[in-house]
Amino acid sequence: MNSVQLDPLDSPYPVPWNWIMAVLTEAKADATPRYRYYRSPSLISPDGEYAAYSRIQVELGNHYTQSRVASVLFLENLKTGDLQTITASAPFADNPFMAEAEPEEAGRIAILIPVAWSESGDRVLAREFESIFGSDIASDFAVVWHRSSNLTRTIAPTQVSYSNAVLLGWSQTNPNQILFRAGHLGDPEWSLYAVDTDGQTRQVNQDQPVVFGQTVNSIWAGPQAYRP
Repeated sequence: MNSVQLDPLDSPYPVPWNWIMAVLTEAKADATPRYRYYRSPSLISPDGEYAAYSRIQVELGNHYTQSRVASVLFLENLKTGDLQTITASAPFADNPFMAEAEPEEAGRIAILIPVAWSESGDRVLAREFESIFGSDIASDFAVVWHRSSNLTRTIAPTQVSYSNAVLLGWSQTNPNQILFRAGHLGDPEWSLYAVDTDGQTRQVNQDQPVVFGQTVNSIWAGPQAYRP
């Protein structure tokens, strides 16, 4: 497998697309087990108290367009060992890790990966990549978890026209806002937008993305053991 991570949106925080494509290419849908798992590297908070990482699941279908990809983001308190989970909640997301979850359309992709902590470590920012196999539908959402309130918000640019958005990180100008680059597929120039936690969106020109936290590769990161 190519060591350079490819990404459908050319994101600076790539999803493990090489691994997903390899799984879909090499595995047969009637094979047992039908599920493949991948764990992302851990992103440690600036104060060293929390680790954020995600577990990604591929469910093999009869054809790659019937396969599904979903994920759960874990927040681990490194002092107590307590785990909290965050699941994707954007329009195409589903949660296969909950028995009561309603079955969703085949071909859907919903991948959460940690991108950055805030400078003080009170919030974590995750990329939620949403797509559908065999289509040109693909876009990022931002997921923000607040440590003090334990609340999660899903954020994307609003009231602007675009087909695809790419999450870039926190705003350097306003650390309570999130930067996206967004535009229409095929357009040579995409615009830069700053979005607050309520979805209020404004176009910006000079802002730069910033990220905090330390990425740590552990022995658990990468493809996981197969499960039926």
